[in-house]
Amino acid sequence: MAYDLIVIGGGLVGGAIAWGAARDGASVALIDQGDIAFRAARGNFGLVWVQSKGAGMPAYAHWTRTSAELWPQLSGALAESTDIDVALKQRGGLAFCLSDREFEDRAALLHRMHNESGDIGTRMVDRAELRTMVPGLGDRVVGASYCPIDGEAHSLYLLRALHSALLKLGGEYLPGRTVDGIDAFPRSFTVRVGAERFNAAKVVIAAGLGSRELAEMVGLSMPVVPSRGQIIVTERVRPFLDYTCHTLRQTVEGTVMLGDSQEDAGFDTSIGVPVLQDIANRNLAVFPALKDATIVRVWAALRVMSPDGFPIYEQSQRYPGAFAATCHSGVTLAGAHALALAPAIMAGELPERFDAFHSRRFDVPAT
Repeated sequence: MAYDLIVIGGGLVGGAIAWGAARDGASVALIDQGDIAFRAARGNFGLVWVQSKGAGMPAYAHWTRTSAELWPQLSGALAESTDIDVALKQRGGLAFCLSDREFEDRAALLHRMHNESGDIGTRMVDRAELRTMVPGLGDRVVGASYCPIDGEAHSLYLLRALHSALLKLGGEYLPGRTVDGIDAFPRSFTVRVGAERFNAAKVVIAAGLGSRELAEMVGLSMPVVPSRGQIIVTERVRPFLDYTCHTLRQTVEGTVMLGDSQEDAGFDTSIGVPVLQDIANRNLAVFPALKDATIVRVWAALRVMSPDGFPIYEQSQRYPGAFAATCHSGVTLAGAHALALAPAIMAGELPERFDAFHSRRFDVPAT
Protein backbone atom coordinates (compact mmCIF):
# COMPACT_ATOMS: atom_id res chain seq x y z
CA MET A 1 0.00 0.00 0.00
CA ALA A 2 1.37 3.42 -0.98
CA TYR A 3 0.59 6.83 0.45
CA ASP A 4 1.76 10.41 0.18
CA LEU A 5 2.50 10.40 3.92
CA ILE A 6 2.85 7.89 6.72
CA VAL A 7 2.69 9.24 10.26
CA ILE A 8 4.03 6.91 12.94
CA GLY A 9 2.34 7.66 16.23
CA GLY A 10 -1.40 8.18 16.60
CA GLY A 11 -1.43 10.45 19.62
CA LEU A 12 -2.23 14.14 19.65
CA VAL A 13 0.90 15.20 17.74
CA GLY A 14 0.71 12.52 15.07
CA GLY A 15 -3.06 12.75 14.80
CA ALA A 16 -2.98 16.50 14.22
CA ILE A 17 -0.29 16.23 11.54
CA ALA A 18 -2.05 13.34 9.80
CA TRP A 19 -5.39 15.16 9.73
CA GLY A 20 -3.77 18.41 8.60
CA ALA A 21 -2.04 16.67 5.69
CA ALA A 22 -5.22 14.83 4.66
CA ARG A 23 -7.16 18.09 4.84
CA ASP A 24 -4.77 19.48 2.23
CA GLY A 25 -5.46 16.54 -0.08
CA ALA A 26 -2.68 14.08 0.81
CA SER A 27 -3.28 10.35 1.08
CA VAL A 28 -2.30 9.51 4.66
CA ALA A 29 -1.80 6.46 6.84
CA LEU A 30 -1.62 6.91 10.60
CA ILE A 31 0.13 3.95 12.22
CA ASP A 32 -0.52 3.65 15.94
CA GLN A 33 0.40 1.19 18.68
CA GLY A 34 -2.98 1.98 20.17
CA ASP A 35 -3.73 2.02 23.87
CA ILE A 36 -0.77 -0.19 24.75
CA ALA A 37 1.44 2.84 24.05
CA PHE A 38 2.49 5.35 26.74
CA ARG A 39 -0.13 7.79 25.52
CA ALA A 40 0.66 11.29 26.74
CA ALA A 41 -2.96 12.18 25.94
CA ARG A 42 -4.02 10.08 28.94
CA GLY A 43 -2.39 12.59 31.23
CA ASN A 44 -2.74 15.75 29.21
CA PHE A 45 -4.27 18.47 31.33
CA GLY A 46 -5.97 19.93 28.29
CA LEU A 47 -4.48 23.39 28.46
CA VAL A 48 -4.12 25.72 25.49
CA TRP A 49 -1.47 27.59 27.44
CA VAL A 50 0.61 30.51 26.19
CA GLN A 51 1.60 32.79 29.05
CA SER A 52 4.70 30.93 30.29
CA LYS A 53 5.70 29.00 27.17
CA GLY A 54 9.02 29.95 25.60
CA ALA A 55 11.09 31.60 28.30
CA GLY A 56 14.60 31.55 26.85
CA MET A 57 13.37 30.48 23.42
CA PRO A 58 11.37 33.20 21.61
CA ALA A 59 10.71 30.89 18.65
CA TYR A 60 8.72 28.60 20.96
CA ALA A 61 6.80 31.52 22.46
CA HIS A 62 5.80 32.68 18.96
CA TRP A 63 4.94 29.13 17.86
CA THR A 64 2.69 28.68 20.89
CA ARG A 65 0.92 31.96 20.17
CA THR A 66 0.43 30.91 16.56
CA SER A 67 -1.22 27.71 17.73
CA ALA A 68 -3.53 29.47 20.16
CA GLU A 69 -4.65 31.74 17.32
CA LEU A 70 -5.28 28.73 15.06
CA TRP A 71 -7.20 26.74 17.66
CA PRO A 72 -10.67 28.19 16.89
CA GLN A 73 -10.19 27.20 13.25
CA LEU A 74 -9.14 23.70 14.27
CA SER A 75 -12.03 23.29 16.69
CA GLY A 76 -14.55 24.51 14.14
CA ALA A 77 -13.24 22.29 11.35
CA LEU A 78 -13.30 19.19 13.56
CA ALA A 79 -16.84 19.92 14.77
CA GLU A 80 -18.07 20.47 11.22
CA SER A 81 -16.51 17.21 10.05
CA THR A 82 -17.27 14.93 12.98
CA ASP A 83 -19.91 16.63 15.18
CA ILE A 84 -17.44 16.22 18.06
CA ASP A 85 -17.18 19.28 20.29
CA VAL A 86 -13.64 19.32 21.71
CA ALA A 87 -14.81 21.78 24.40
CA LEU A 88 -12.51 24.64 23.45
CA LYS A 89 -12.67 27.62 25.82
CA GLN A 90 -10.34 30.58 25.45
CA ARG A 91 -11.52 32.97 28.15
CA GLY A 92 -8.08 33.64 29.56
CA GLY A 93 -5.80 31.81 31.97
CA LEU A 94 -4.65 32.34 35.55
CA ALA A 95 -1.57 31.08 37.37
CA PHE A 96 -2.15 31.65 41.09
CA CYS A 97 0.57 32.80 43.48
CA LEU A 98 0.47 31.75 47.14
CA SER A 99 3.18 34.06 48.46
CA ASP A 100 4.76 37.44 47.77
CA ARG A 101 7.89 35.61 46.57
CA GLU A 102 5.89 33.59 44.06
CA PHE A 103 4.20 36.76 42.86
CA GLU A 104 7.54 38.55 42.41
CA ASP A 105 9.12 35.57 40.63
CA ARG A 106 6.15 35.26 38.30
CA ALA A 107 6.25 38.97 37.49
CA ALA A 108 9.98 38.73 36.73
CA LEU A 109 9.40 35.76 34.39
CA LEU A 110 6.69 37.59 32.46
CA HIS A 111 8.82 40.73 32.23
CA ARG A 112 11.69 38.69 30.78
CA MET A 113 9.38 36.99 28.28
CA HIS A 114 7.91 40.35 27.27
CA ASN A 115 11.43 41.59 26.49
CA GLU A 116 12.33 38.40 24.61
CA SER A 117 9.15 37.74 22.66
CA GLY A 118 6.88 40.77 22.74
CA ASP A 119 3.65 41.71 24.48
CA ILE A 120 0.62 39.41 24.35
CA GLY A 121 -1.33 41.15 27.08
CA THR A 122 -0.13 38.96 29.95
CA ARG A 123 -0.12 40.88 33.23
CA MET A 124 0.02 40.41 36.96
CA VAL A 125 -3.26 40.73 38.87
CA ASP A 126 -3.23 41.62 42.56
CA ARG A 127 -5.52 40.00 45.11
CA ALA A 128 -8.10 42.77 45.13
CA GLU A 129 -8.68 42.60 41.38
CA LEU A 130 -8.44 38.82 41.37
CA ARG A 131 -11.29 38.52 43.87
CA THR A 132 -13.56 40.40 41.45
CA MET A 133 -12.64 37.88 38.73
CA VAL A 134 -12.78 34.63 40.71
CA PRO A 135 -15.03 34.01 43.74
CA GLY A 136 -14.15 31.73 46.62
CA LEU A 137 -10.40 32.23 46.72
CA GLY A 138 -8.43 31.16 49.78
CA ASP A 139 -6.65 33.60 52.06
CA ARG A 140 -3.20 32.47 50.92
CA VAL A 141 -3.75 33.65 47.33
CA VAL A 142 -1.88 36.93 46.91
CA GLY A 143 -2.47 37.35 43.17
CA ALA A 144 -1.99 35.69 39.80
CA SER A 145 -0.66 36.14 36.32
CA TYR A 146 -3.34 36.49 33.65
CA CYS A 147 -3.15 35.93 29.90
CA PRO A 148 -6.21 36.72 27.75
CA ILE A 149 -5.43 34.13 25.04
CA ASP A 150 -4.98 31.12 27.32
CA GLY A 151 -7.63 28.43 27.28
CA GLU A 152 -8.39 24.74 27.38
CA ALA A 153 -9.84 21.83 25.44
CA HIS A 154 -10.75 18.22 26.18
CA SER A 155 -7.71 16.14 25.23
CA LEU A 156 -9.55 12.83 24.77
CA TYR A 157 -12.33 14.42 22.72
CA LEU A 158 -9.59 16.00 20.61
CA LEU A 159 -7.85 12.66 20.04
CA ARG A 160 -11.12 11.05 19.00
CA ALA A 161 -12.02 13.96 16.72
CA LEU A 162 -8.64 13.93 14.93
CA HIS A 163 -8.91 10.20 14.21
CA SER A 164 -12.55 10.48 13.10
CA ALA A 165 -11.86 13.49 10.89
CA LEU A 166 -8.92 11.72 9.26
CA LEU A 167 -11.17 8.79 8.33
CA LYS A 168 -13.79 11.18 6.93
CA LEU A 169 -11.14 12.54 4.57
CA GLY A 170 -10.23 9.07 3.31
CA GLY A 171 -7.15 8.65 5.47
CA GLU A 172 -6.38 5.34 7.13
CA TYR A 173 -6.02 4.85 10.86
CA LEU A 174 -4.06 1.66 11.55
CA PRO A 175 -4.06 0.88 15.31
CA GLY A 176 -2.54 -2.06 17.14
CA ARG A 177 0.64 -1.96 15.08
CA THR A 178 4.20 -1.65 16.36
CA VAL A 179 6.71 -0.53 13.75
CA ASP A 180 9.65 -2.94 13.38
CA GLY A 181 11.69 -0.90 10.94
CA ILE A 182 11.81 1.85 8.34
CA ASP A 183 13.67 1.36 5.06
CA ALA A 184 14.69 4.50 3.16
CA PHE A 185 14.94 4.61 -0.64
CA PRO A 186 15.31 7.54 -3.04
CA ARG A 187 12.05 9.52 -2.76
CA SER A 188 10.25 6.82 -0.77
CA PHE A 189 10.11 4.94 2.54
CA THR A 190 8.87 1.49 3.51
CA VAL A 191 7.52 1.04 7.02
CA ARG A 192 7.64 -2.56 8.25
CA VAL A 193 5.06 -3.85 10.74
CA GLY A 194 5.39 -7.61 11.08
CA ALA A 195 4.55 -9.04 7.67
CA GLU A 196 2.86 -5.81 6.57
CA ARG A 197 4.59 -3.22 4.39
CA PHE A 198 3.49 0.40 3.98
CA ASN A 199 5.10 2.72 1.42
CA ALA A 200 5.08 6.51 1.24
CA ALA A 201 6.92 9.45 -0.24
CA LYS A 202 7.21 11.03 3.22
CA VAL A 203 7.23 9.75 6.78
CA VAL A 204 6.81 11.58 10.09
CA ILE A 205 8.12 10.18 13.36
CA ALA A 206 5.65 11.35 16.01
CA ALA A 207 5.66 8.29 18.25
CA GLY A 208 6.18 10.06 21.56
CA LEU A 209 8.49 8.13 23.84
CA GLY A 210 8.99 5.54 21.10
CA SER A 211 10.47 8.12 18.76
CA ARG A 212 14.10 7.89 19.84
CA GLU A 213 14.72 4.44 18.31
CA LEU A 214 12.55 5.00 15.23
CA ALA A 215 14.23 8.34 14.43
CA GLU A 216 17.66 6.73 14.21
CA MET A 217 16.40 4.53 11.37
CA VAL A 218 16.04 7.57 9.13
CA GLY A 219 18.97 9.70 10.29
CA LEU A 220 17.07 11.79 12.82
CA SER A 221 17.81 12.54 16.45
CA MET A 222 14.94 12.60 18.96
CA PRO A 223 16.48 12.27 22.45
CA VAL A 224 13.19 12.25 24.35
CA VAL A 225 12.70 11.01 27.90
CA PRO A 226 9.63 10.50 30.12
CA SER A 227 8.46 12.96 32.76
CA ARG A 228 5.76 11.61 35.06
CA GLY A 229 2.76 13.72 35.98
CA GLN A 230 0.03 12.76 38.43
CA ILE A 231 -3.58 13.90 38.23
CA ILE A 232 -6.53 13.97 40.60
CA VAL A 233 -10.14 14.14 39.40
CA THR A 234 -13.09 14.93 41.66
CA GLU A 235 -16.76 14.21 41.34
CA ARG A 236 -18.89 16.60 39.34
CA VAL A 237 -19.57 19.87 41.08
CA ARG A 238 -21.54 22.97 40.19
CA PRO A 239 -19.76 25.33 37.76
CA PHE A 240 -17.54 27.72 39.70
CA LEU A 241 -14.67 28.68 37.40
CA ASP A 242 -14.83 30.72 34.19
CA TYR A 243 -11.07 30.84 33.61
CA THR A 244 -8.46 28.26 32.78
CA CYS A 245 -5.98 27.73 35.61
CA HIS A 246 -2.49 26.34 35.47
CA THR A 247 -2.94 23.55 38.03
CA LEU A 248 -6.71 23.23 38.19
CA ARG A 249 -9.57 23.26 35.74
CA GLN A 250 -13.21 22.31 35.67
CA THR A 251 -14.03 20.06 32.73
CA VAL A 252 -17.05 20.35 30.50
CA GLU A 253 -18.58 17.41 32.39
CA GLY A 254 -18.27 19.28 35.71
CA THR A 255 -15.44 17.29 37.27
CA VAL A 256 -12.37 19.14 38.56
CA MET A 257 -8.86 18.15 37.44
CA LEU A 258 -5.89 18.91 39.69
CA GLY A 259 -2.32 18.36 38.62
CA ASP A 260 1.05 19.72 37.49
CA SER A 261 3.57 17.36 39.12
CA GLN A 262 6.81 16.79 37.20
CA GLU A 263 8.81 13.74 38.24
CA ASP A 264 11.87 11.99 36.90
CA ALA A 265 10.66 8.40 37.39
CA GLY A 266 11.58 6.72 34.11
CA PHE A 267 8.74 4.69 32.64
CA ASP A 268 7.07 4.12 36.02
CA THR A 269 3.40 5.14 35.85
CA SER A 270 2.54 4.32 39.46
CA ILE A 271 1.05 6.99 41.70
CA GLY A 272 2.53 8.34 44.92
CA VAL A 273 0.53 9.61 47.87
CA PRO A 274 3.00 12.39 48.90
CA VAL A 275 2.86 13.94 45.42
CA LEU A 276 -0.92 13.69 45.31
CA GLN A 277 -1.09 15.32 48.75
CA ASP A 278 1.03 18.22 47.52
CA ILE A 279 -1.24 18.68 44.50
CA ALA A 280 -4.37 18.58 46.64
CA ASN A 281 -3.00 20.89 49.34
CA ARG A 282 -1.90 23.59 46.90
CA ASN A 283 -5.23 23.63 45.10
CA LEU A 284 -7.19 23.58 48.36
CA ALA A 285 -5.25 26.70 49.33
CA VAL A 286 -6.58 28.32 46.15
CA PHE A 287 -10.17 27.02 46.40
CA PRO A 288 -10.95 25.88 49.98
CA ALA A 289 -14.47 24.78 49.01
CA LEU A 290 -12.98 21.83 47.15
CA LYS A 291 -12.47 20.13 50.52
CA ASP A 292 -16.05 18.85 50.20
CA ALA A 293 -15.53 17.33 46.72
CA THR A 294 -15.03 13.57 46.57
CA ILE A 295 -12.00 12.32 44.67
CA VAL A 296 -13.13 9.74 42.12
CA ARG A 297 -9.89 8.93 40.33
CA VAL A 298 -6.13 9.43 40.47
CA TRP A 299 -3.57 8.31 37.93
CA ALA A 300 -0.14 9.02 36.48
CA ALA A 301 0.96 9.44 32.88
CA LEU A 302 4.18 10.23 31.05
CA ARG A 303 5.01 13.44 29.23
CA VAL A 304 7.43 13.41 26.30
CA MET A 305 10.36 15.68 27.14
CA SER A 306 13.37 16.78 25.11
CA PRO A 307 16.59 17.73 26.97
CA ASP A 308 15.55 21.39 27.15
CA GLY A 309 11.79 20.86 27.25
CA PHE A 310 11.19 22.47 23.84
CA PRO A 311 9.83 20.75 20.71
CA ILE A 312 11.91 18.99 18.07
CA TYR A 313 10.98 19.52 14.42
CA GLU A 314 13.35 18.73 11.58
CA GLN A 315 13.80 16.97 8.26
CA SER A 316 16.46 14.29 7.87
CA GLN A 317 19.47 15.47 5.88
CA ARG A 318 20.48 11.89 5.12
CA TYR A 319 16.98 10.81 4.06
CA PRO A 320 14.97 13.84 2.87
CA GLY A 321 11.27 13.28 3.29
CA ALA A 322 11.64 11.89 6.81
CA PHE A 323 10.54 14.33 9.52
CA ALA A 324 10.71 14.47 13.31
CA ALA A 325 7.89 15.97 15.37
CA THR A 326 7.70 15.84 19.14
CA CYS A 327 6.69 18.08 22.04
CA HIS A 328 5.16 17.87 25.51
CA SER A 329 2.28 20.25 24.65
CA GLY A 330 0.11 18.16 22.35
CA VAL A 331 -3.09 20.08 23.09
CA THR A 332 -1.61 23.57 23.08
CA LEU A 333 0.21 22.97 19.79
CA ALA A 334 -2.51 20.98 18.02
CA GLY A 335 -3.66 24.02 16.05
CA ALA A 336 -0.17 24.74 14.75
CA HIS A 337 0.64 21.08 14.07
CA ALA A 338 -2.50 20.59 12.00
CA LEU A 339 -2.70 23.91 10.17
CA ALA A 340 0.93 25.08 9.89
CA LEU A 341 3.35 22.18 10.37
CA ALA A 342 1.45 19.60 8.30
CA PRO A 343 1.30 21.81 5.16
CA ALA A 344 5.02 22.57 5.51
CA ILE A 345 5.82 18.87 5.69
CA MET A 346 3.78 18.15 2.59
CA ALA A 347 5.53 21.02 0.80
CA GLY A 348 8.78 19.15 1.50
CA GLU A 349 10.67 21.79 3.46
CA LEU A 350 10.30 23.31 6.90
CA PRO A 351 10.41 27.13 6.85
CA GLU A 352 13.19 29.06 8.54
CA ARG A 353 11.04 29.58 11.65
CA PHE A 354 11.63 25.91 12.50
CA ASP A 355 15.42 26.17 12.58
CA ALA A 356 15.39 26.85 16.31
CA PHE A 357 13.71 23.49 16.92
CA HIS A 358 16.38 21.39 15.16
CA SER A 359 18.05 18.73 17.33
CA ARG A 360 21.47 20.18 16.48
CA ARG A 361 20.90 22.58 19.39
CA PHE A 362 21.70 19.69 21.75
CA ASP A 363 25.14 19.22 20.17
CA VAL A 364 26.50 22.66 21.10
CA PRO A 365 29.36 22.06 23.61
CA ALA A 366 28.88 23.59 27.03
CA THR A 367 31.26 26.47 27.72
